Amino acid sequence: MQFVIGGLKKTSLIDYPDKISAIVFTPGCNFRCGYCHNAGLVNGKSKNEVCSTDSFFDFLRKRIGKIDAVVISGGEATLQPDLEKFIKCIKEMGFLVKLDTNGYKPEIISKLLENSFVDYIAMDIKAPLDKYPIITNVDIDTCKIKESINLIMTSSIDYEFRTTVLKKQLDFDDFDKISQLIKGAKKYYLQKFVVQSEILDDSLTMEETYNDKDFEKIKEILKQNIRIVEVR
Repeated sequence: MQFVIGGLKKTSLIDYPDKISAIVFTPGCNFRCGYCHNAGLVNGKSKNEVCSTDSFFDFLRKRIGKIDAVVISGGEATLQPDLEKFIKCIKEMGFLVKLDTNGYKPEIISKLLENSFVDYIAMDIKAPLDKYPIITNVDIDTCKIKESINLIMTSSIDYEFRTTVLKKQLDFDDFDKISQLIKGAKKYYLQKFVVQSEILDDSLTMEETYNDKDFEKIKEILKQNIRIVEVR
């Protein structure tokens, strides 16, 4: 199986809503967001697998009845060649599956949804579409982002959208544009930028996010078009 596990968190109480999960981290990403806190996975320093897929499934067998779900995160998991095969094996063991994605592979998301391979999707909304190249530091086709949003919002599974917020990168008008982009979405989470020990762009370590009062204003802007808006 061509699936590389670059990191493993054996237990999490917060990454799958209301479920106990294990988290699989995959190496490699097609974006280069400066605030990324999984820099080791993204930039190639941690591309060696921490365990084989066989070892991981042995671990899962021992966790039957103890955890509910597996979260597949990154890096960007949709870049893994055998993602569907990997998820199928997890599902056959009776676990729920949550996918964390940047949404740049709508063709993969579509297949996963069609085959009922995922039970929950969390998609990052990096910015309004016009600012995507600035935040991701790559030249991308934003039509793919729009397609993934539509696939997720019209699916029957539970989902959330989320954005990491730096005051330097996103202003109030940007959040209005985001609310239009995902108009009618169930859940949207604003993630406060927190300096990690390792991020892709060290120059951002001195940057700040909005204060609580500003976040309340941002939430009001977003709630015009989105059902649930929360700050993490």
